[in-house]
Amino acid sequence: MRLLTIKQCKPGMKLAKKIFTEDGIVLLGENMELTARLIARLEECNVQYVYIHDPRTEDINNDTLISEETFRVAVKEIRKNFSLMMEPVSTNKGATRPFIAKPLKDMMGLIIDDLSSNKDAMIMLMNMGIVDHYLYQHSLNVCVYTSLLGMSYGYSREETIHLGLGALLHDIGKTKIDVDILKKPDALTKEEYEEMKLHTNRGFEILKDEPNLPLSVAHCALQHHERLDGSGYPRALKGNDIMEHARWIGIVDSYDAMTTSRVYSSPMLPHLAMEHLYAGSGTLYEQWMLAHFRDKVVIYPIGITVKLNSGETAVVVDYDPSYPQRPIVRVLTNEIGEDLTVPYEINLSRELSTMIVKVNDAAL
Repeated sequence: MRLLTIKQCKPGMKLAKKIFTEDGIVLLGENMELTARLIARLEECNVQYVYIHDPRTEDINNDTLISEETFRVAVKEIRKNFSLMMEPVSTNKGATRPFIAKPLKDMMGLIIDDLSSNKDAMIMLMNMGIVDHYLYQHSLNVCVYTSLLGMSYGYSREETIHLGLGALLHDIGKTKIDVDILKKPDALTKEEYEEMKLHTNRGFEILKDEPNLPLSVAHCALQHHERLDGSGYPRALKGNDIMEHARWIGIVDSYDAMTTSRVYSSPMLPHLAMEHLYAGSGTLYEQWMLAHFRDKVVIYPIGITVKLNSGETAVVVDYDPSYPQRPIVRVLTNEIGEDLTVPYEINLSRELSTMIVKVNDAAL
């Protein structure tokens, strides 16, 4: 299994993983043979990466953080409950809107059970092969990544659920923002940007009186764009005035935004997104939180093509949880670009003189 950019794909290649719509519906199944028309269509849908079969890497196993069944349940619940928030409140006497806490807490239980089943679980990109990534998938990504961080940091199951709910609902206020602004492919005007920033306040207003949701969840929606140095919004809070859960979510929200395909930008690979986050260490984000986050992120996705300082080309096949920045790679071609008859593997956590210098032909 190889992870290729859509521009590297050629007719005749076969998908190694399903491609989903953001609603969790399978758009293209595993083993589907790509045609020029399908590749063009995926480009139109802003799919940037796909997994394809390659006999030299068929044994590579890229385990997902959550099961496909949990993914389907989560997407269904997120879509349903976010859609409820988009509907105007009924003025009919006695009409009520269904409460969202119970189904979302049940969903969080499934996510935490999946994450708990692997004590060495690491943060790996979840948005590969998702068409039209917008609000729902971003909310799920931030929820799963942040929940994993909370568990590994040592939060109790109950506090992790509260943290995960805050992460899941951090952008709920965007359901009250004009979709033309949310999906605008060009830079926002000053007025549009000010409107966009209101999603934090609107999220707080939606969640603060929601029965059976802790108030901390509403504060996550309000504070996830606050930054340590006071440069954030909506209240320009500083340091410990920003609640701890919101500080975790602020890091993960930024990371997922950078590593996700948007209508106005192409996704960064994790190692580049991490560099951008560290540029704000101690000013925008907590240093100790970033350090914990860094140690839980697989910065080179399994299946991706890398070039080594030896000139050889390899594919990332696995990682050591103790050294996620130094993966295990399988060398496929020599320094002059010739395919090896017998590929071999290098554990970069042990071979410290061997380094990755390019990812997908882009220099580090």
